[in-house]
Amino acid sequence: MTSQTIPVDPFDLVVFGATGDLSERKLLPALYQRQRAGQFSEPTRIIGSSRSELSDEQFRAFAREAIGTHVANQDIEDDELARFLERLSYVPADARSGKGFDKLKEKLGDSRHVRAFYLAVAPGIFGDIVDKIERFDLATPTSRIIVEKPIGRSLETAREVNAVVGRVFDETRIFRIDHYLGKETVQNLMALRFANALYEPLWNSAHIDHVQITVAESVGLEGRAGYYDKAGALRDMVQNHILQLLCLVAMEAPASLDADAVRDEKLKVLRALRPIDRHNAERVTVRGQYRAGASGGGAVKGYLEELEGGASDTETFVAIKAEIENWRWAGVPFYMRTGKRLAARVSEIVIQFKPIPHSIFGEQAGRVFPNQLVIRLQPDEGVKQWIMIKDPGPGGMRLRHVPLDMSFAESFSVRNPDAYERLIMDVIRGNQTLFMRRDEVEAAWRWIDPIVAAWEDLAQGVRGYTAGTWGPSAAIALIERDGRTWHESV
Repeated sequence: MTSQTIPVDPFDLVVFGATGDLSERKLLPALYQRQRAGQFSEPTRIIGSSRSELSDEQFRAFAREAIGTHVANQDIEDDELARFLERLSYVPADARSGKGFDKLKEKLGDSRHVRAFYLAVAPGIFGDIVDKIERFDLATPTSRIIVEKPIGRSLETAREVNAVVGRVFDETRIFRIDHYLGKETVQNLMALRFANALYEPLWNSAHIDHVQITVAESVGLEGRAGYYDKAGALRDMVQNHILQLLCLVAMEAPASLDADAVRDEKLKVLRALRPIDRHNAERVTVRGQYRAGASGGGAVKGYLEELEGGASDTETFVAIKAEIENWRWAGVPFYMRTGKRLAARVSEIVIQFKPIPHSIFGEQAGRVFPNQLVIRLQPDEGVKQWIMIKDPGPGGMRLRHVPLDMSFAESFSVRNPDAYERLIMDVIRGNQTLFMRRDEVEAAWRWIDPIVAAWEDLAQGVRGYTAGTWGPSAAIALIERDGRTWHESV
């Protein structure tokens, strides 16, 4: 099976923060891959900008090194790389002072092509850049702006960010990016639910016992100490990535794949979440912080040692038991967990179906396990449906619990694009389906803020866990006191 790449119209993409970590690891490699796939039309331009005083050639050398480091060797084609680098240019500009923005305006000229501005910078200078875009009249009627998370660190600050960006760009031209929504398996979740008669009739409290969402990282701070210690796992992962996954699992069928139809249904889920506050936070949430241990075959430091700043109560792990108060999901718990320095790097969604009401098989046949649908986001994207079958061969009825396994890498003879490749091209097309709307962002913070306040009011401190494990023992107790257990995620 082959996939068809449909070229997009010519565009100008301005990347603010073009010499930063996100640009190096994700954006430049993703754009190169779209070049290699033949998705760019002429005369597409990619313009880097930051405070660093670089020439075009120096920026191209930076891009060449980034692609060499972060793109697989077999994907680097000299001719395509040369064509891609020719598209690149660079304009130094200071968002605070405005120095260099006149040069950026001159570079952009009066092009009628789609113009997109990517804010690959710290949230603290979003407002400065938007102000300069307005002051130097850089935005055209077809311009779009791409905003990276975090969108604020509370409901109040999220509203401030949205107001700043919304002053220059209306909602139809704002693309709040959550790269998890660009993952192939996340989109396949919608296909599984709404393109198959098999699952949707069972997708409710009558047949599903509970849902688990795990986003586990085996790494530590990786140079993000300054940001992470002010955010923590709840703000960094739950407010955006994990709640977005929950919405896609739990939402009702939209009328169409129109962006607002999909986002309307996601918003209903966020508004239906049972509040977590000081009355129930200790019972349904767990905070953790990793201590020294072993990871990746070697000894690793604890969080405080990596931080090099003494005391910190920032959580590097969080587990939450959430509930959705509507007819479809009444009584079905959603167990969510995320953390750093865990036993493995894995992101997955587990739909645990209820057990059969009665087994006709004797004890000699073995245990009858409930069915599971396991949707793996990373690594090795794919879907497994766990079912019971008879063990082949003579000798009576012996049951086995086996997966119907669909690995995307094995099932489709195509390279699986990185999420940023898809999302950037969706921006150019003007397709907002996989991007968060303003009211979604604010609804998520409206649910998260009381959890933060409850932790502070109750002095709910972090529980230590050894690096290389699955988090604090209290997270295991959170699910096991309900008679359930975390899915083995390796």
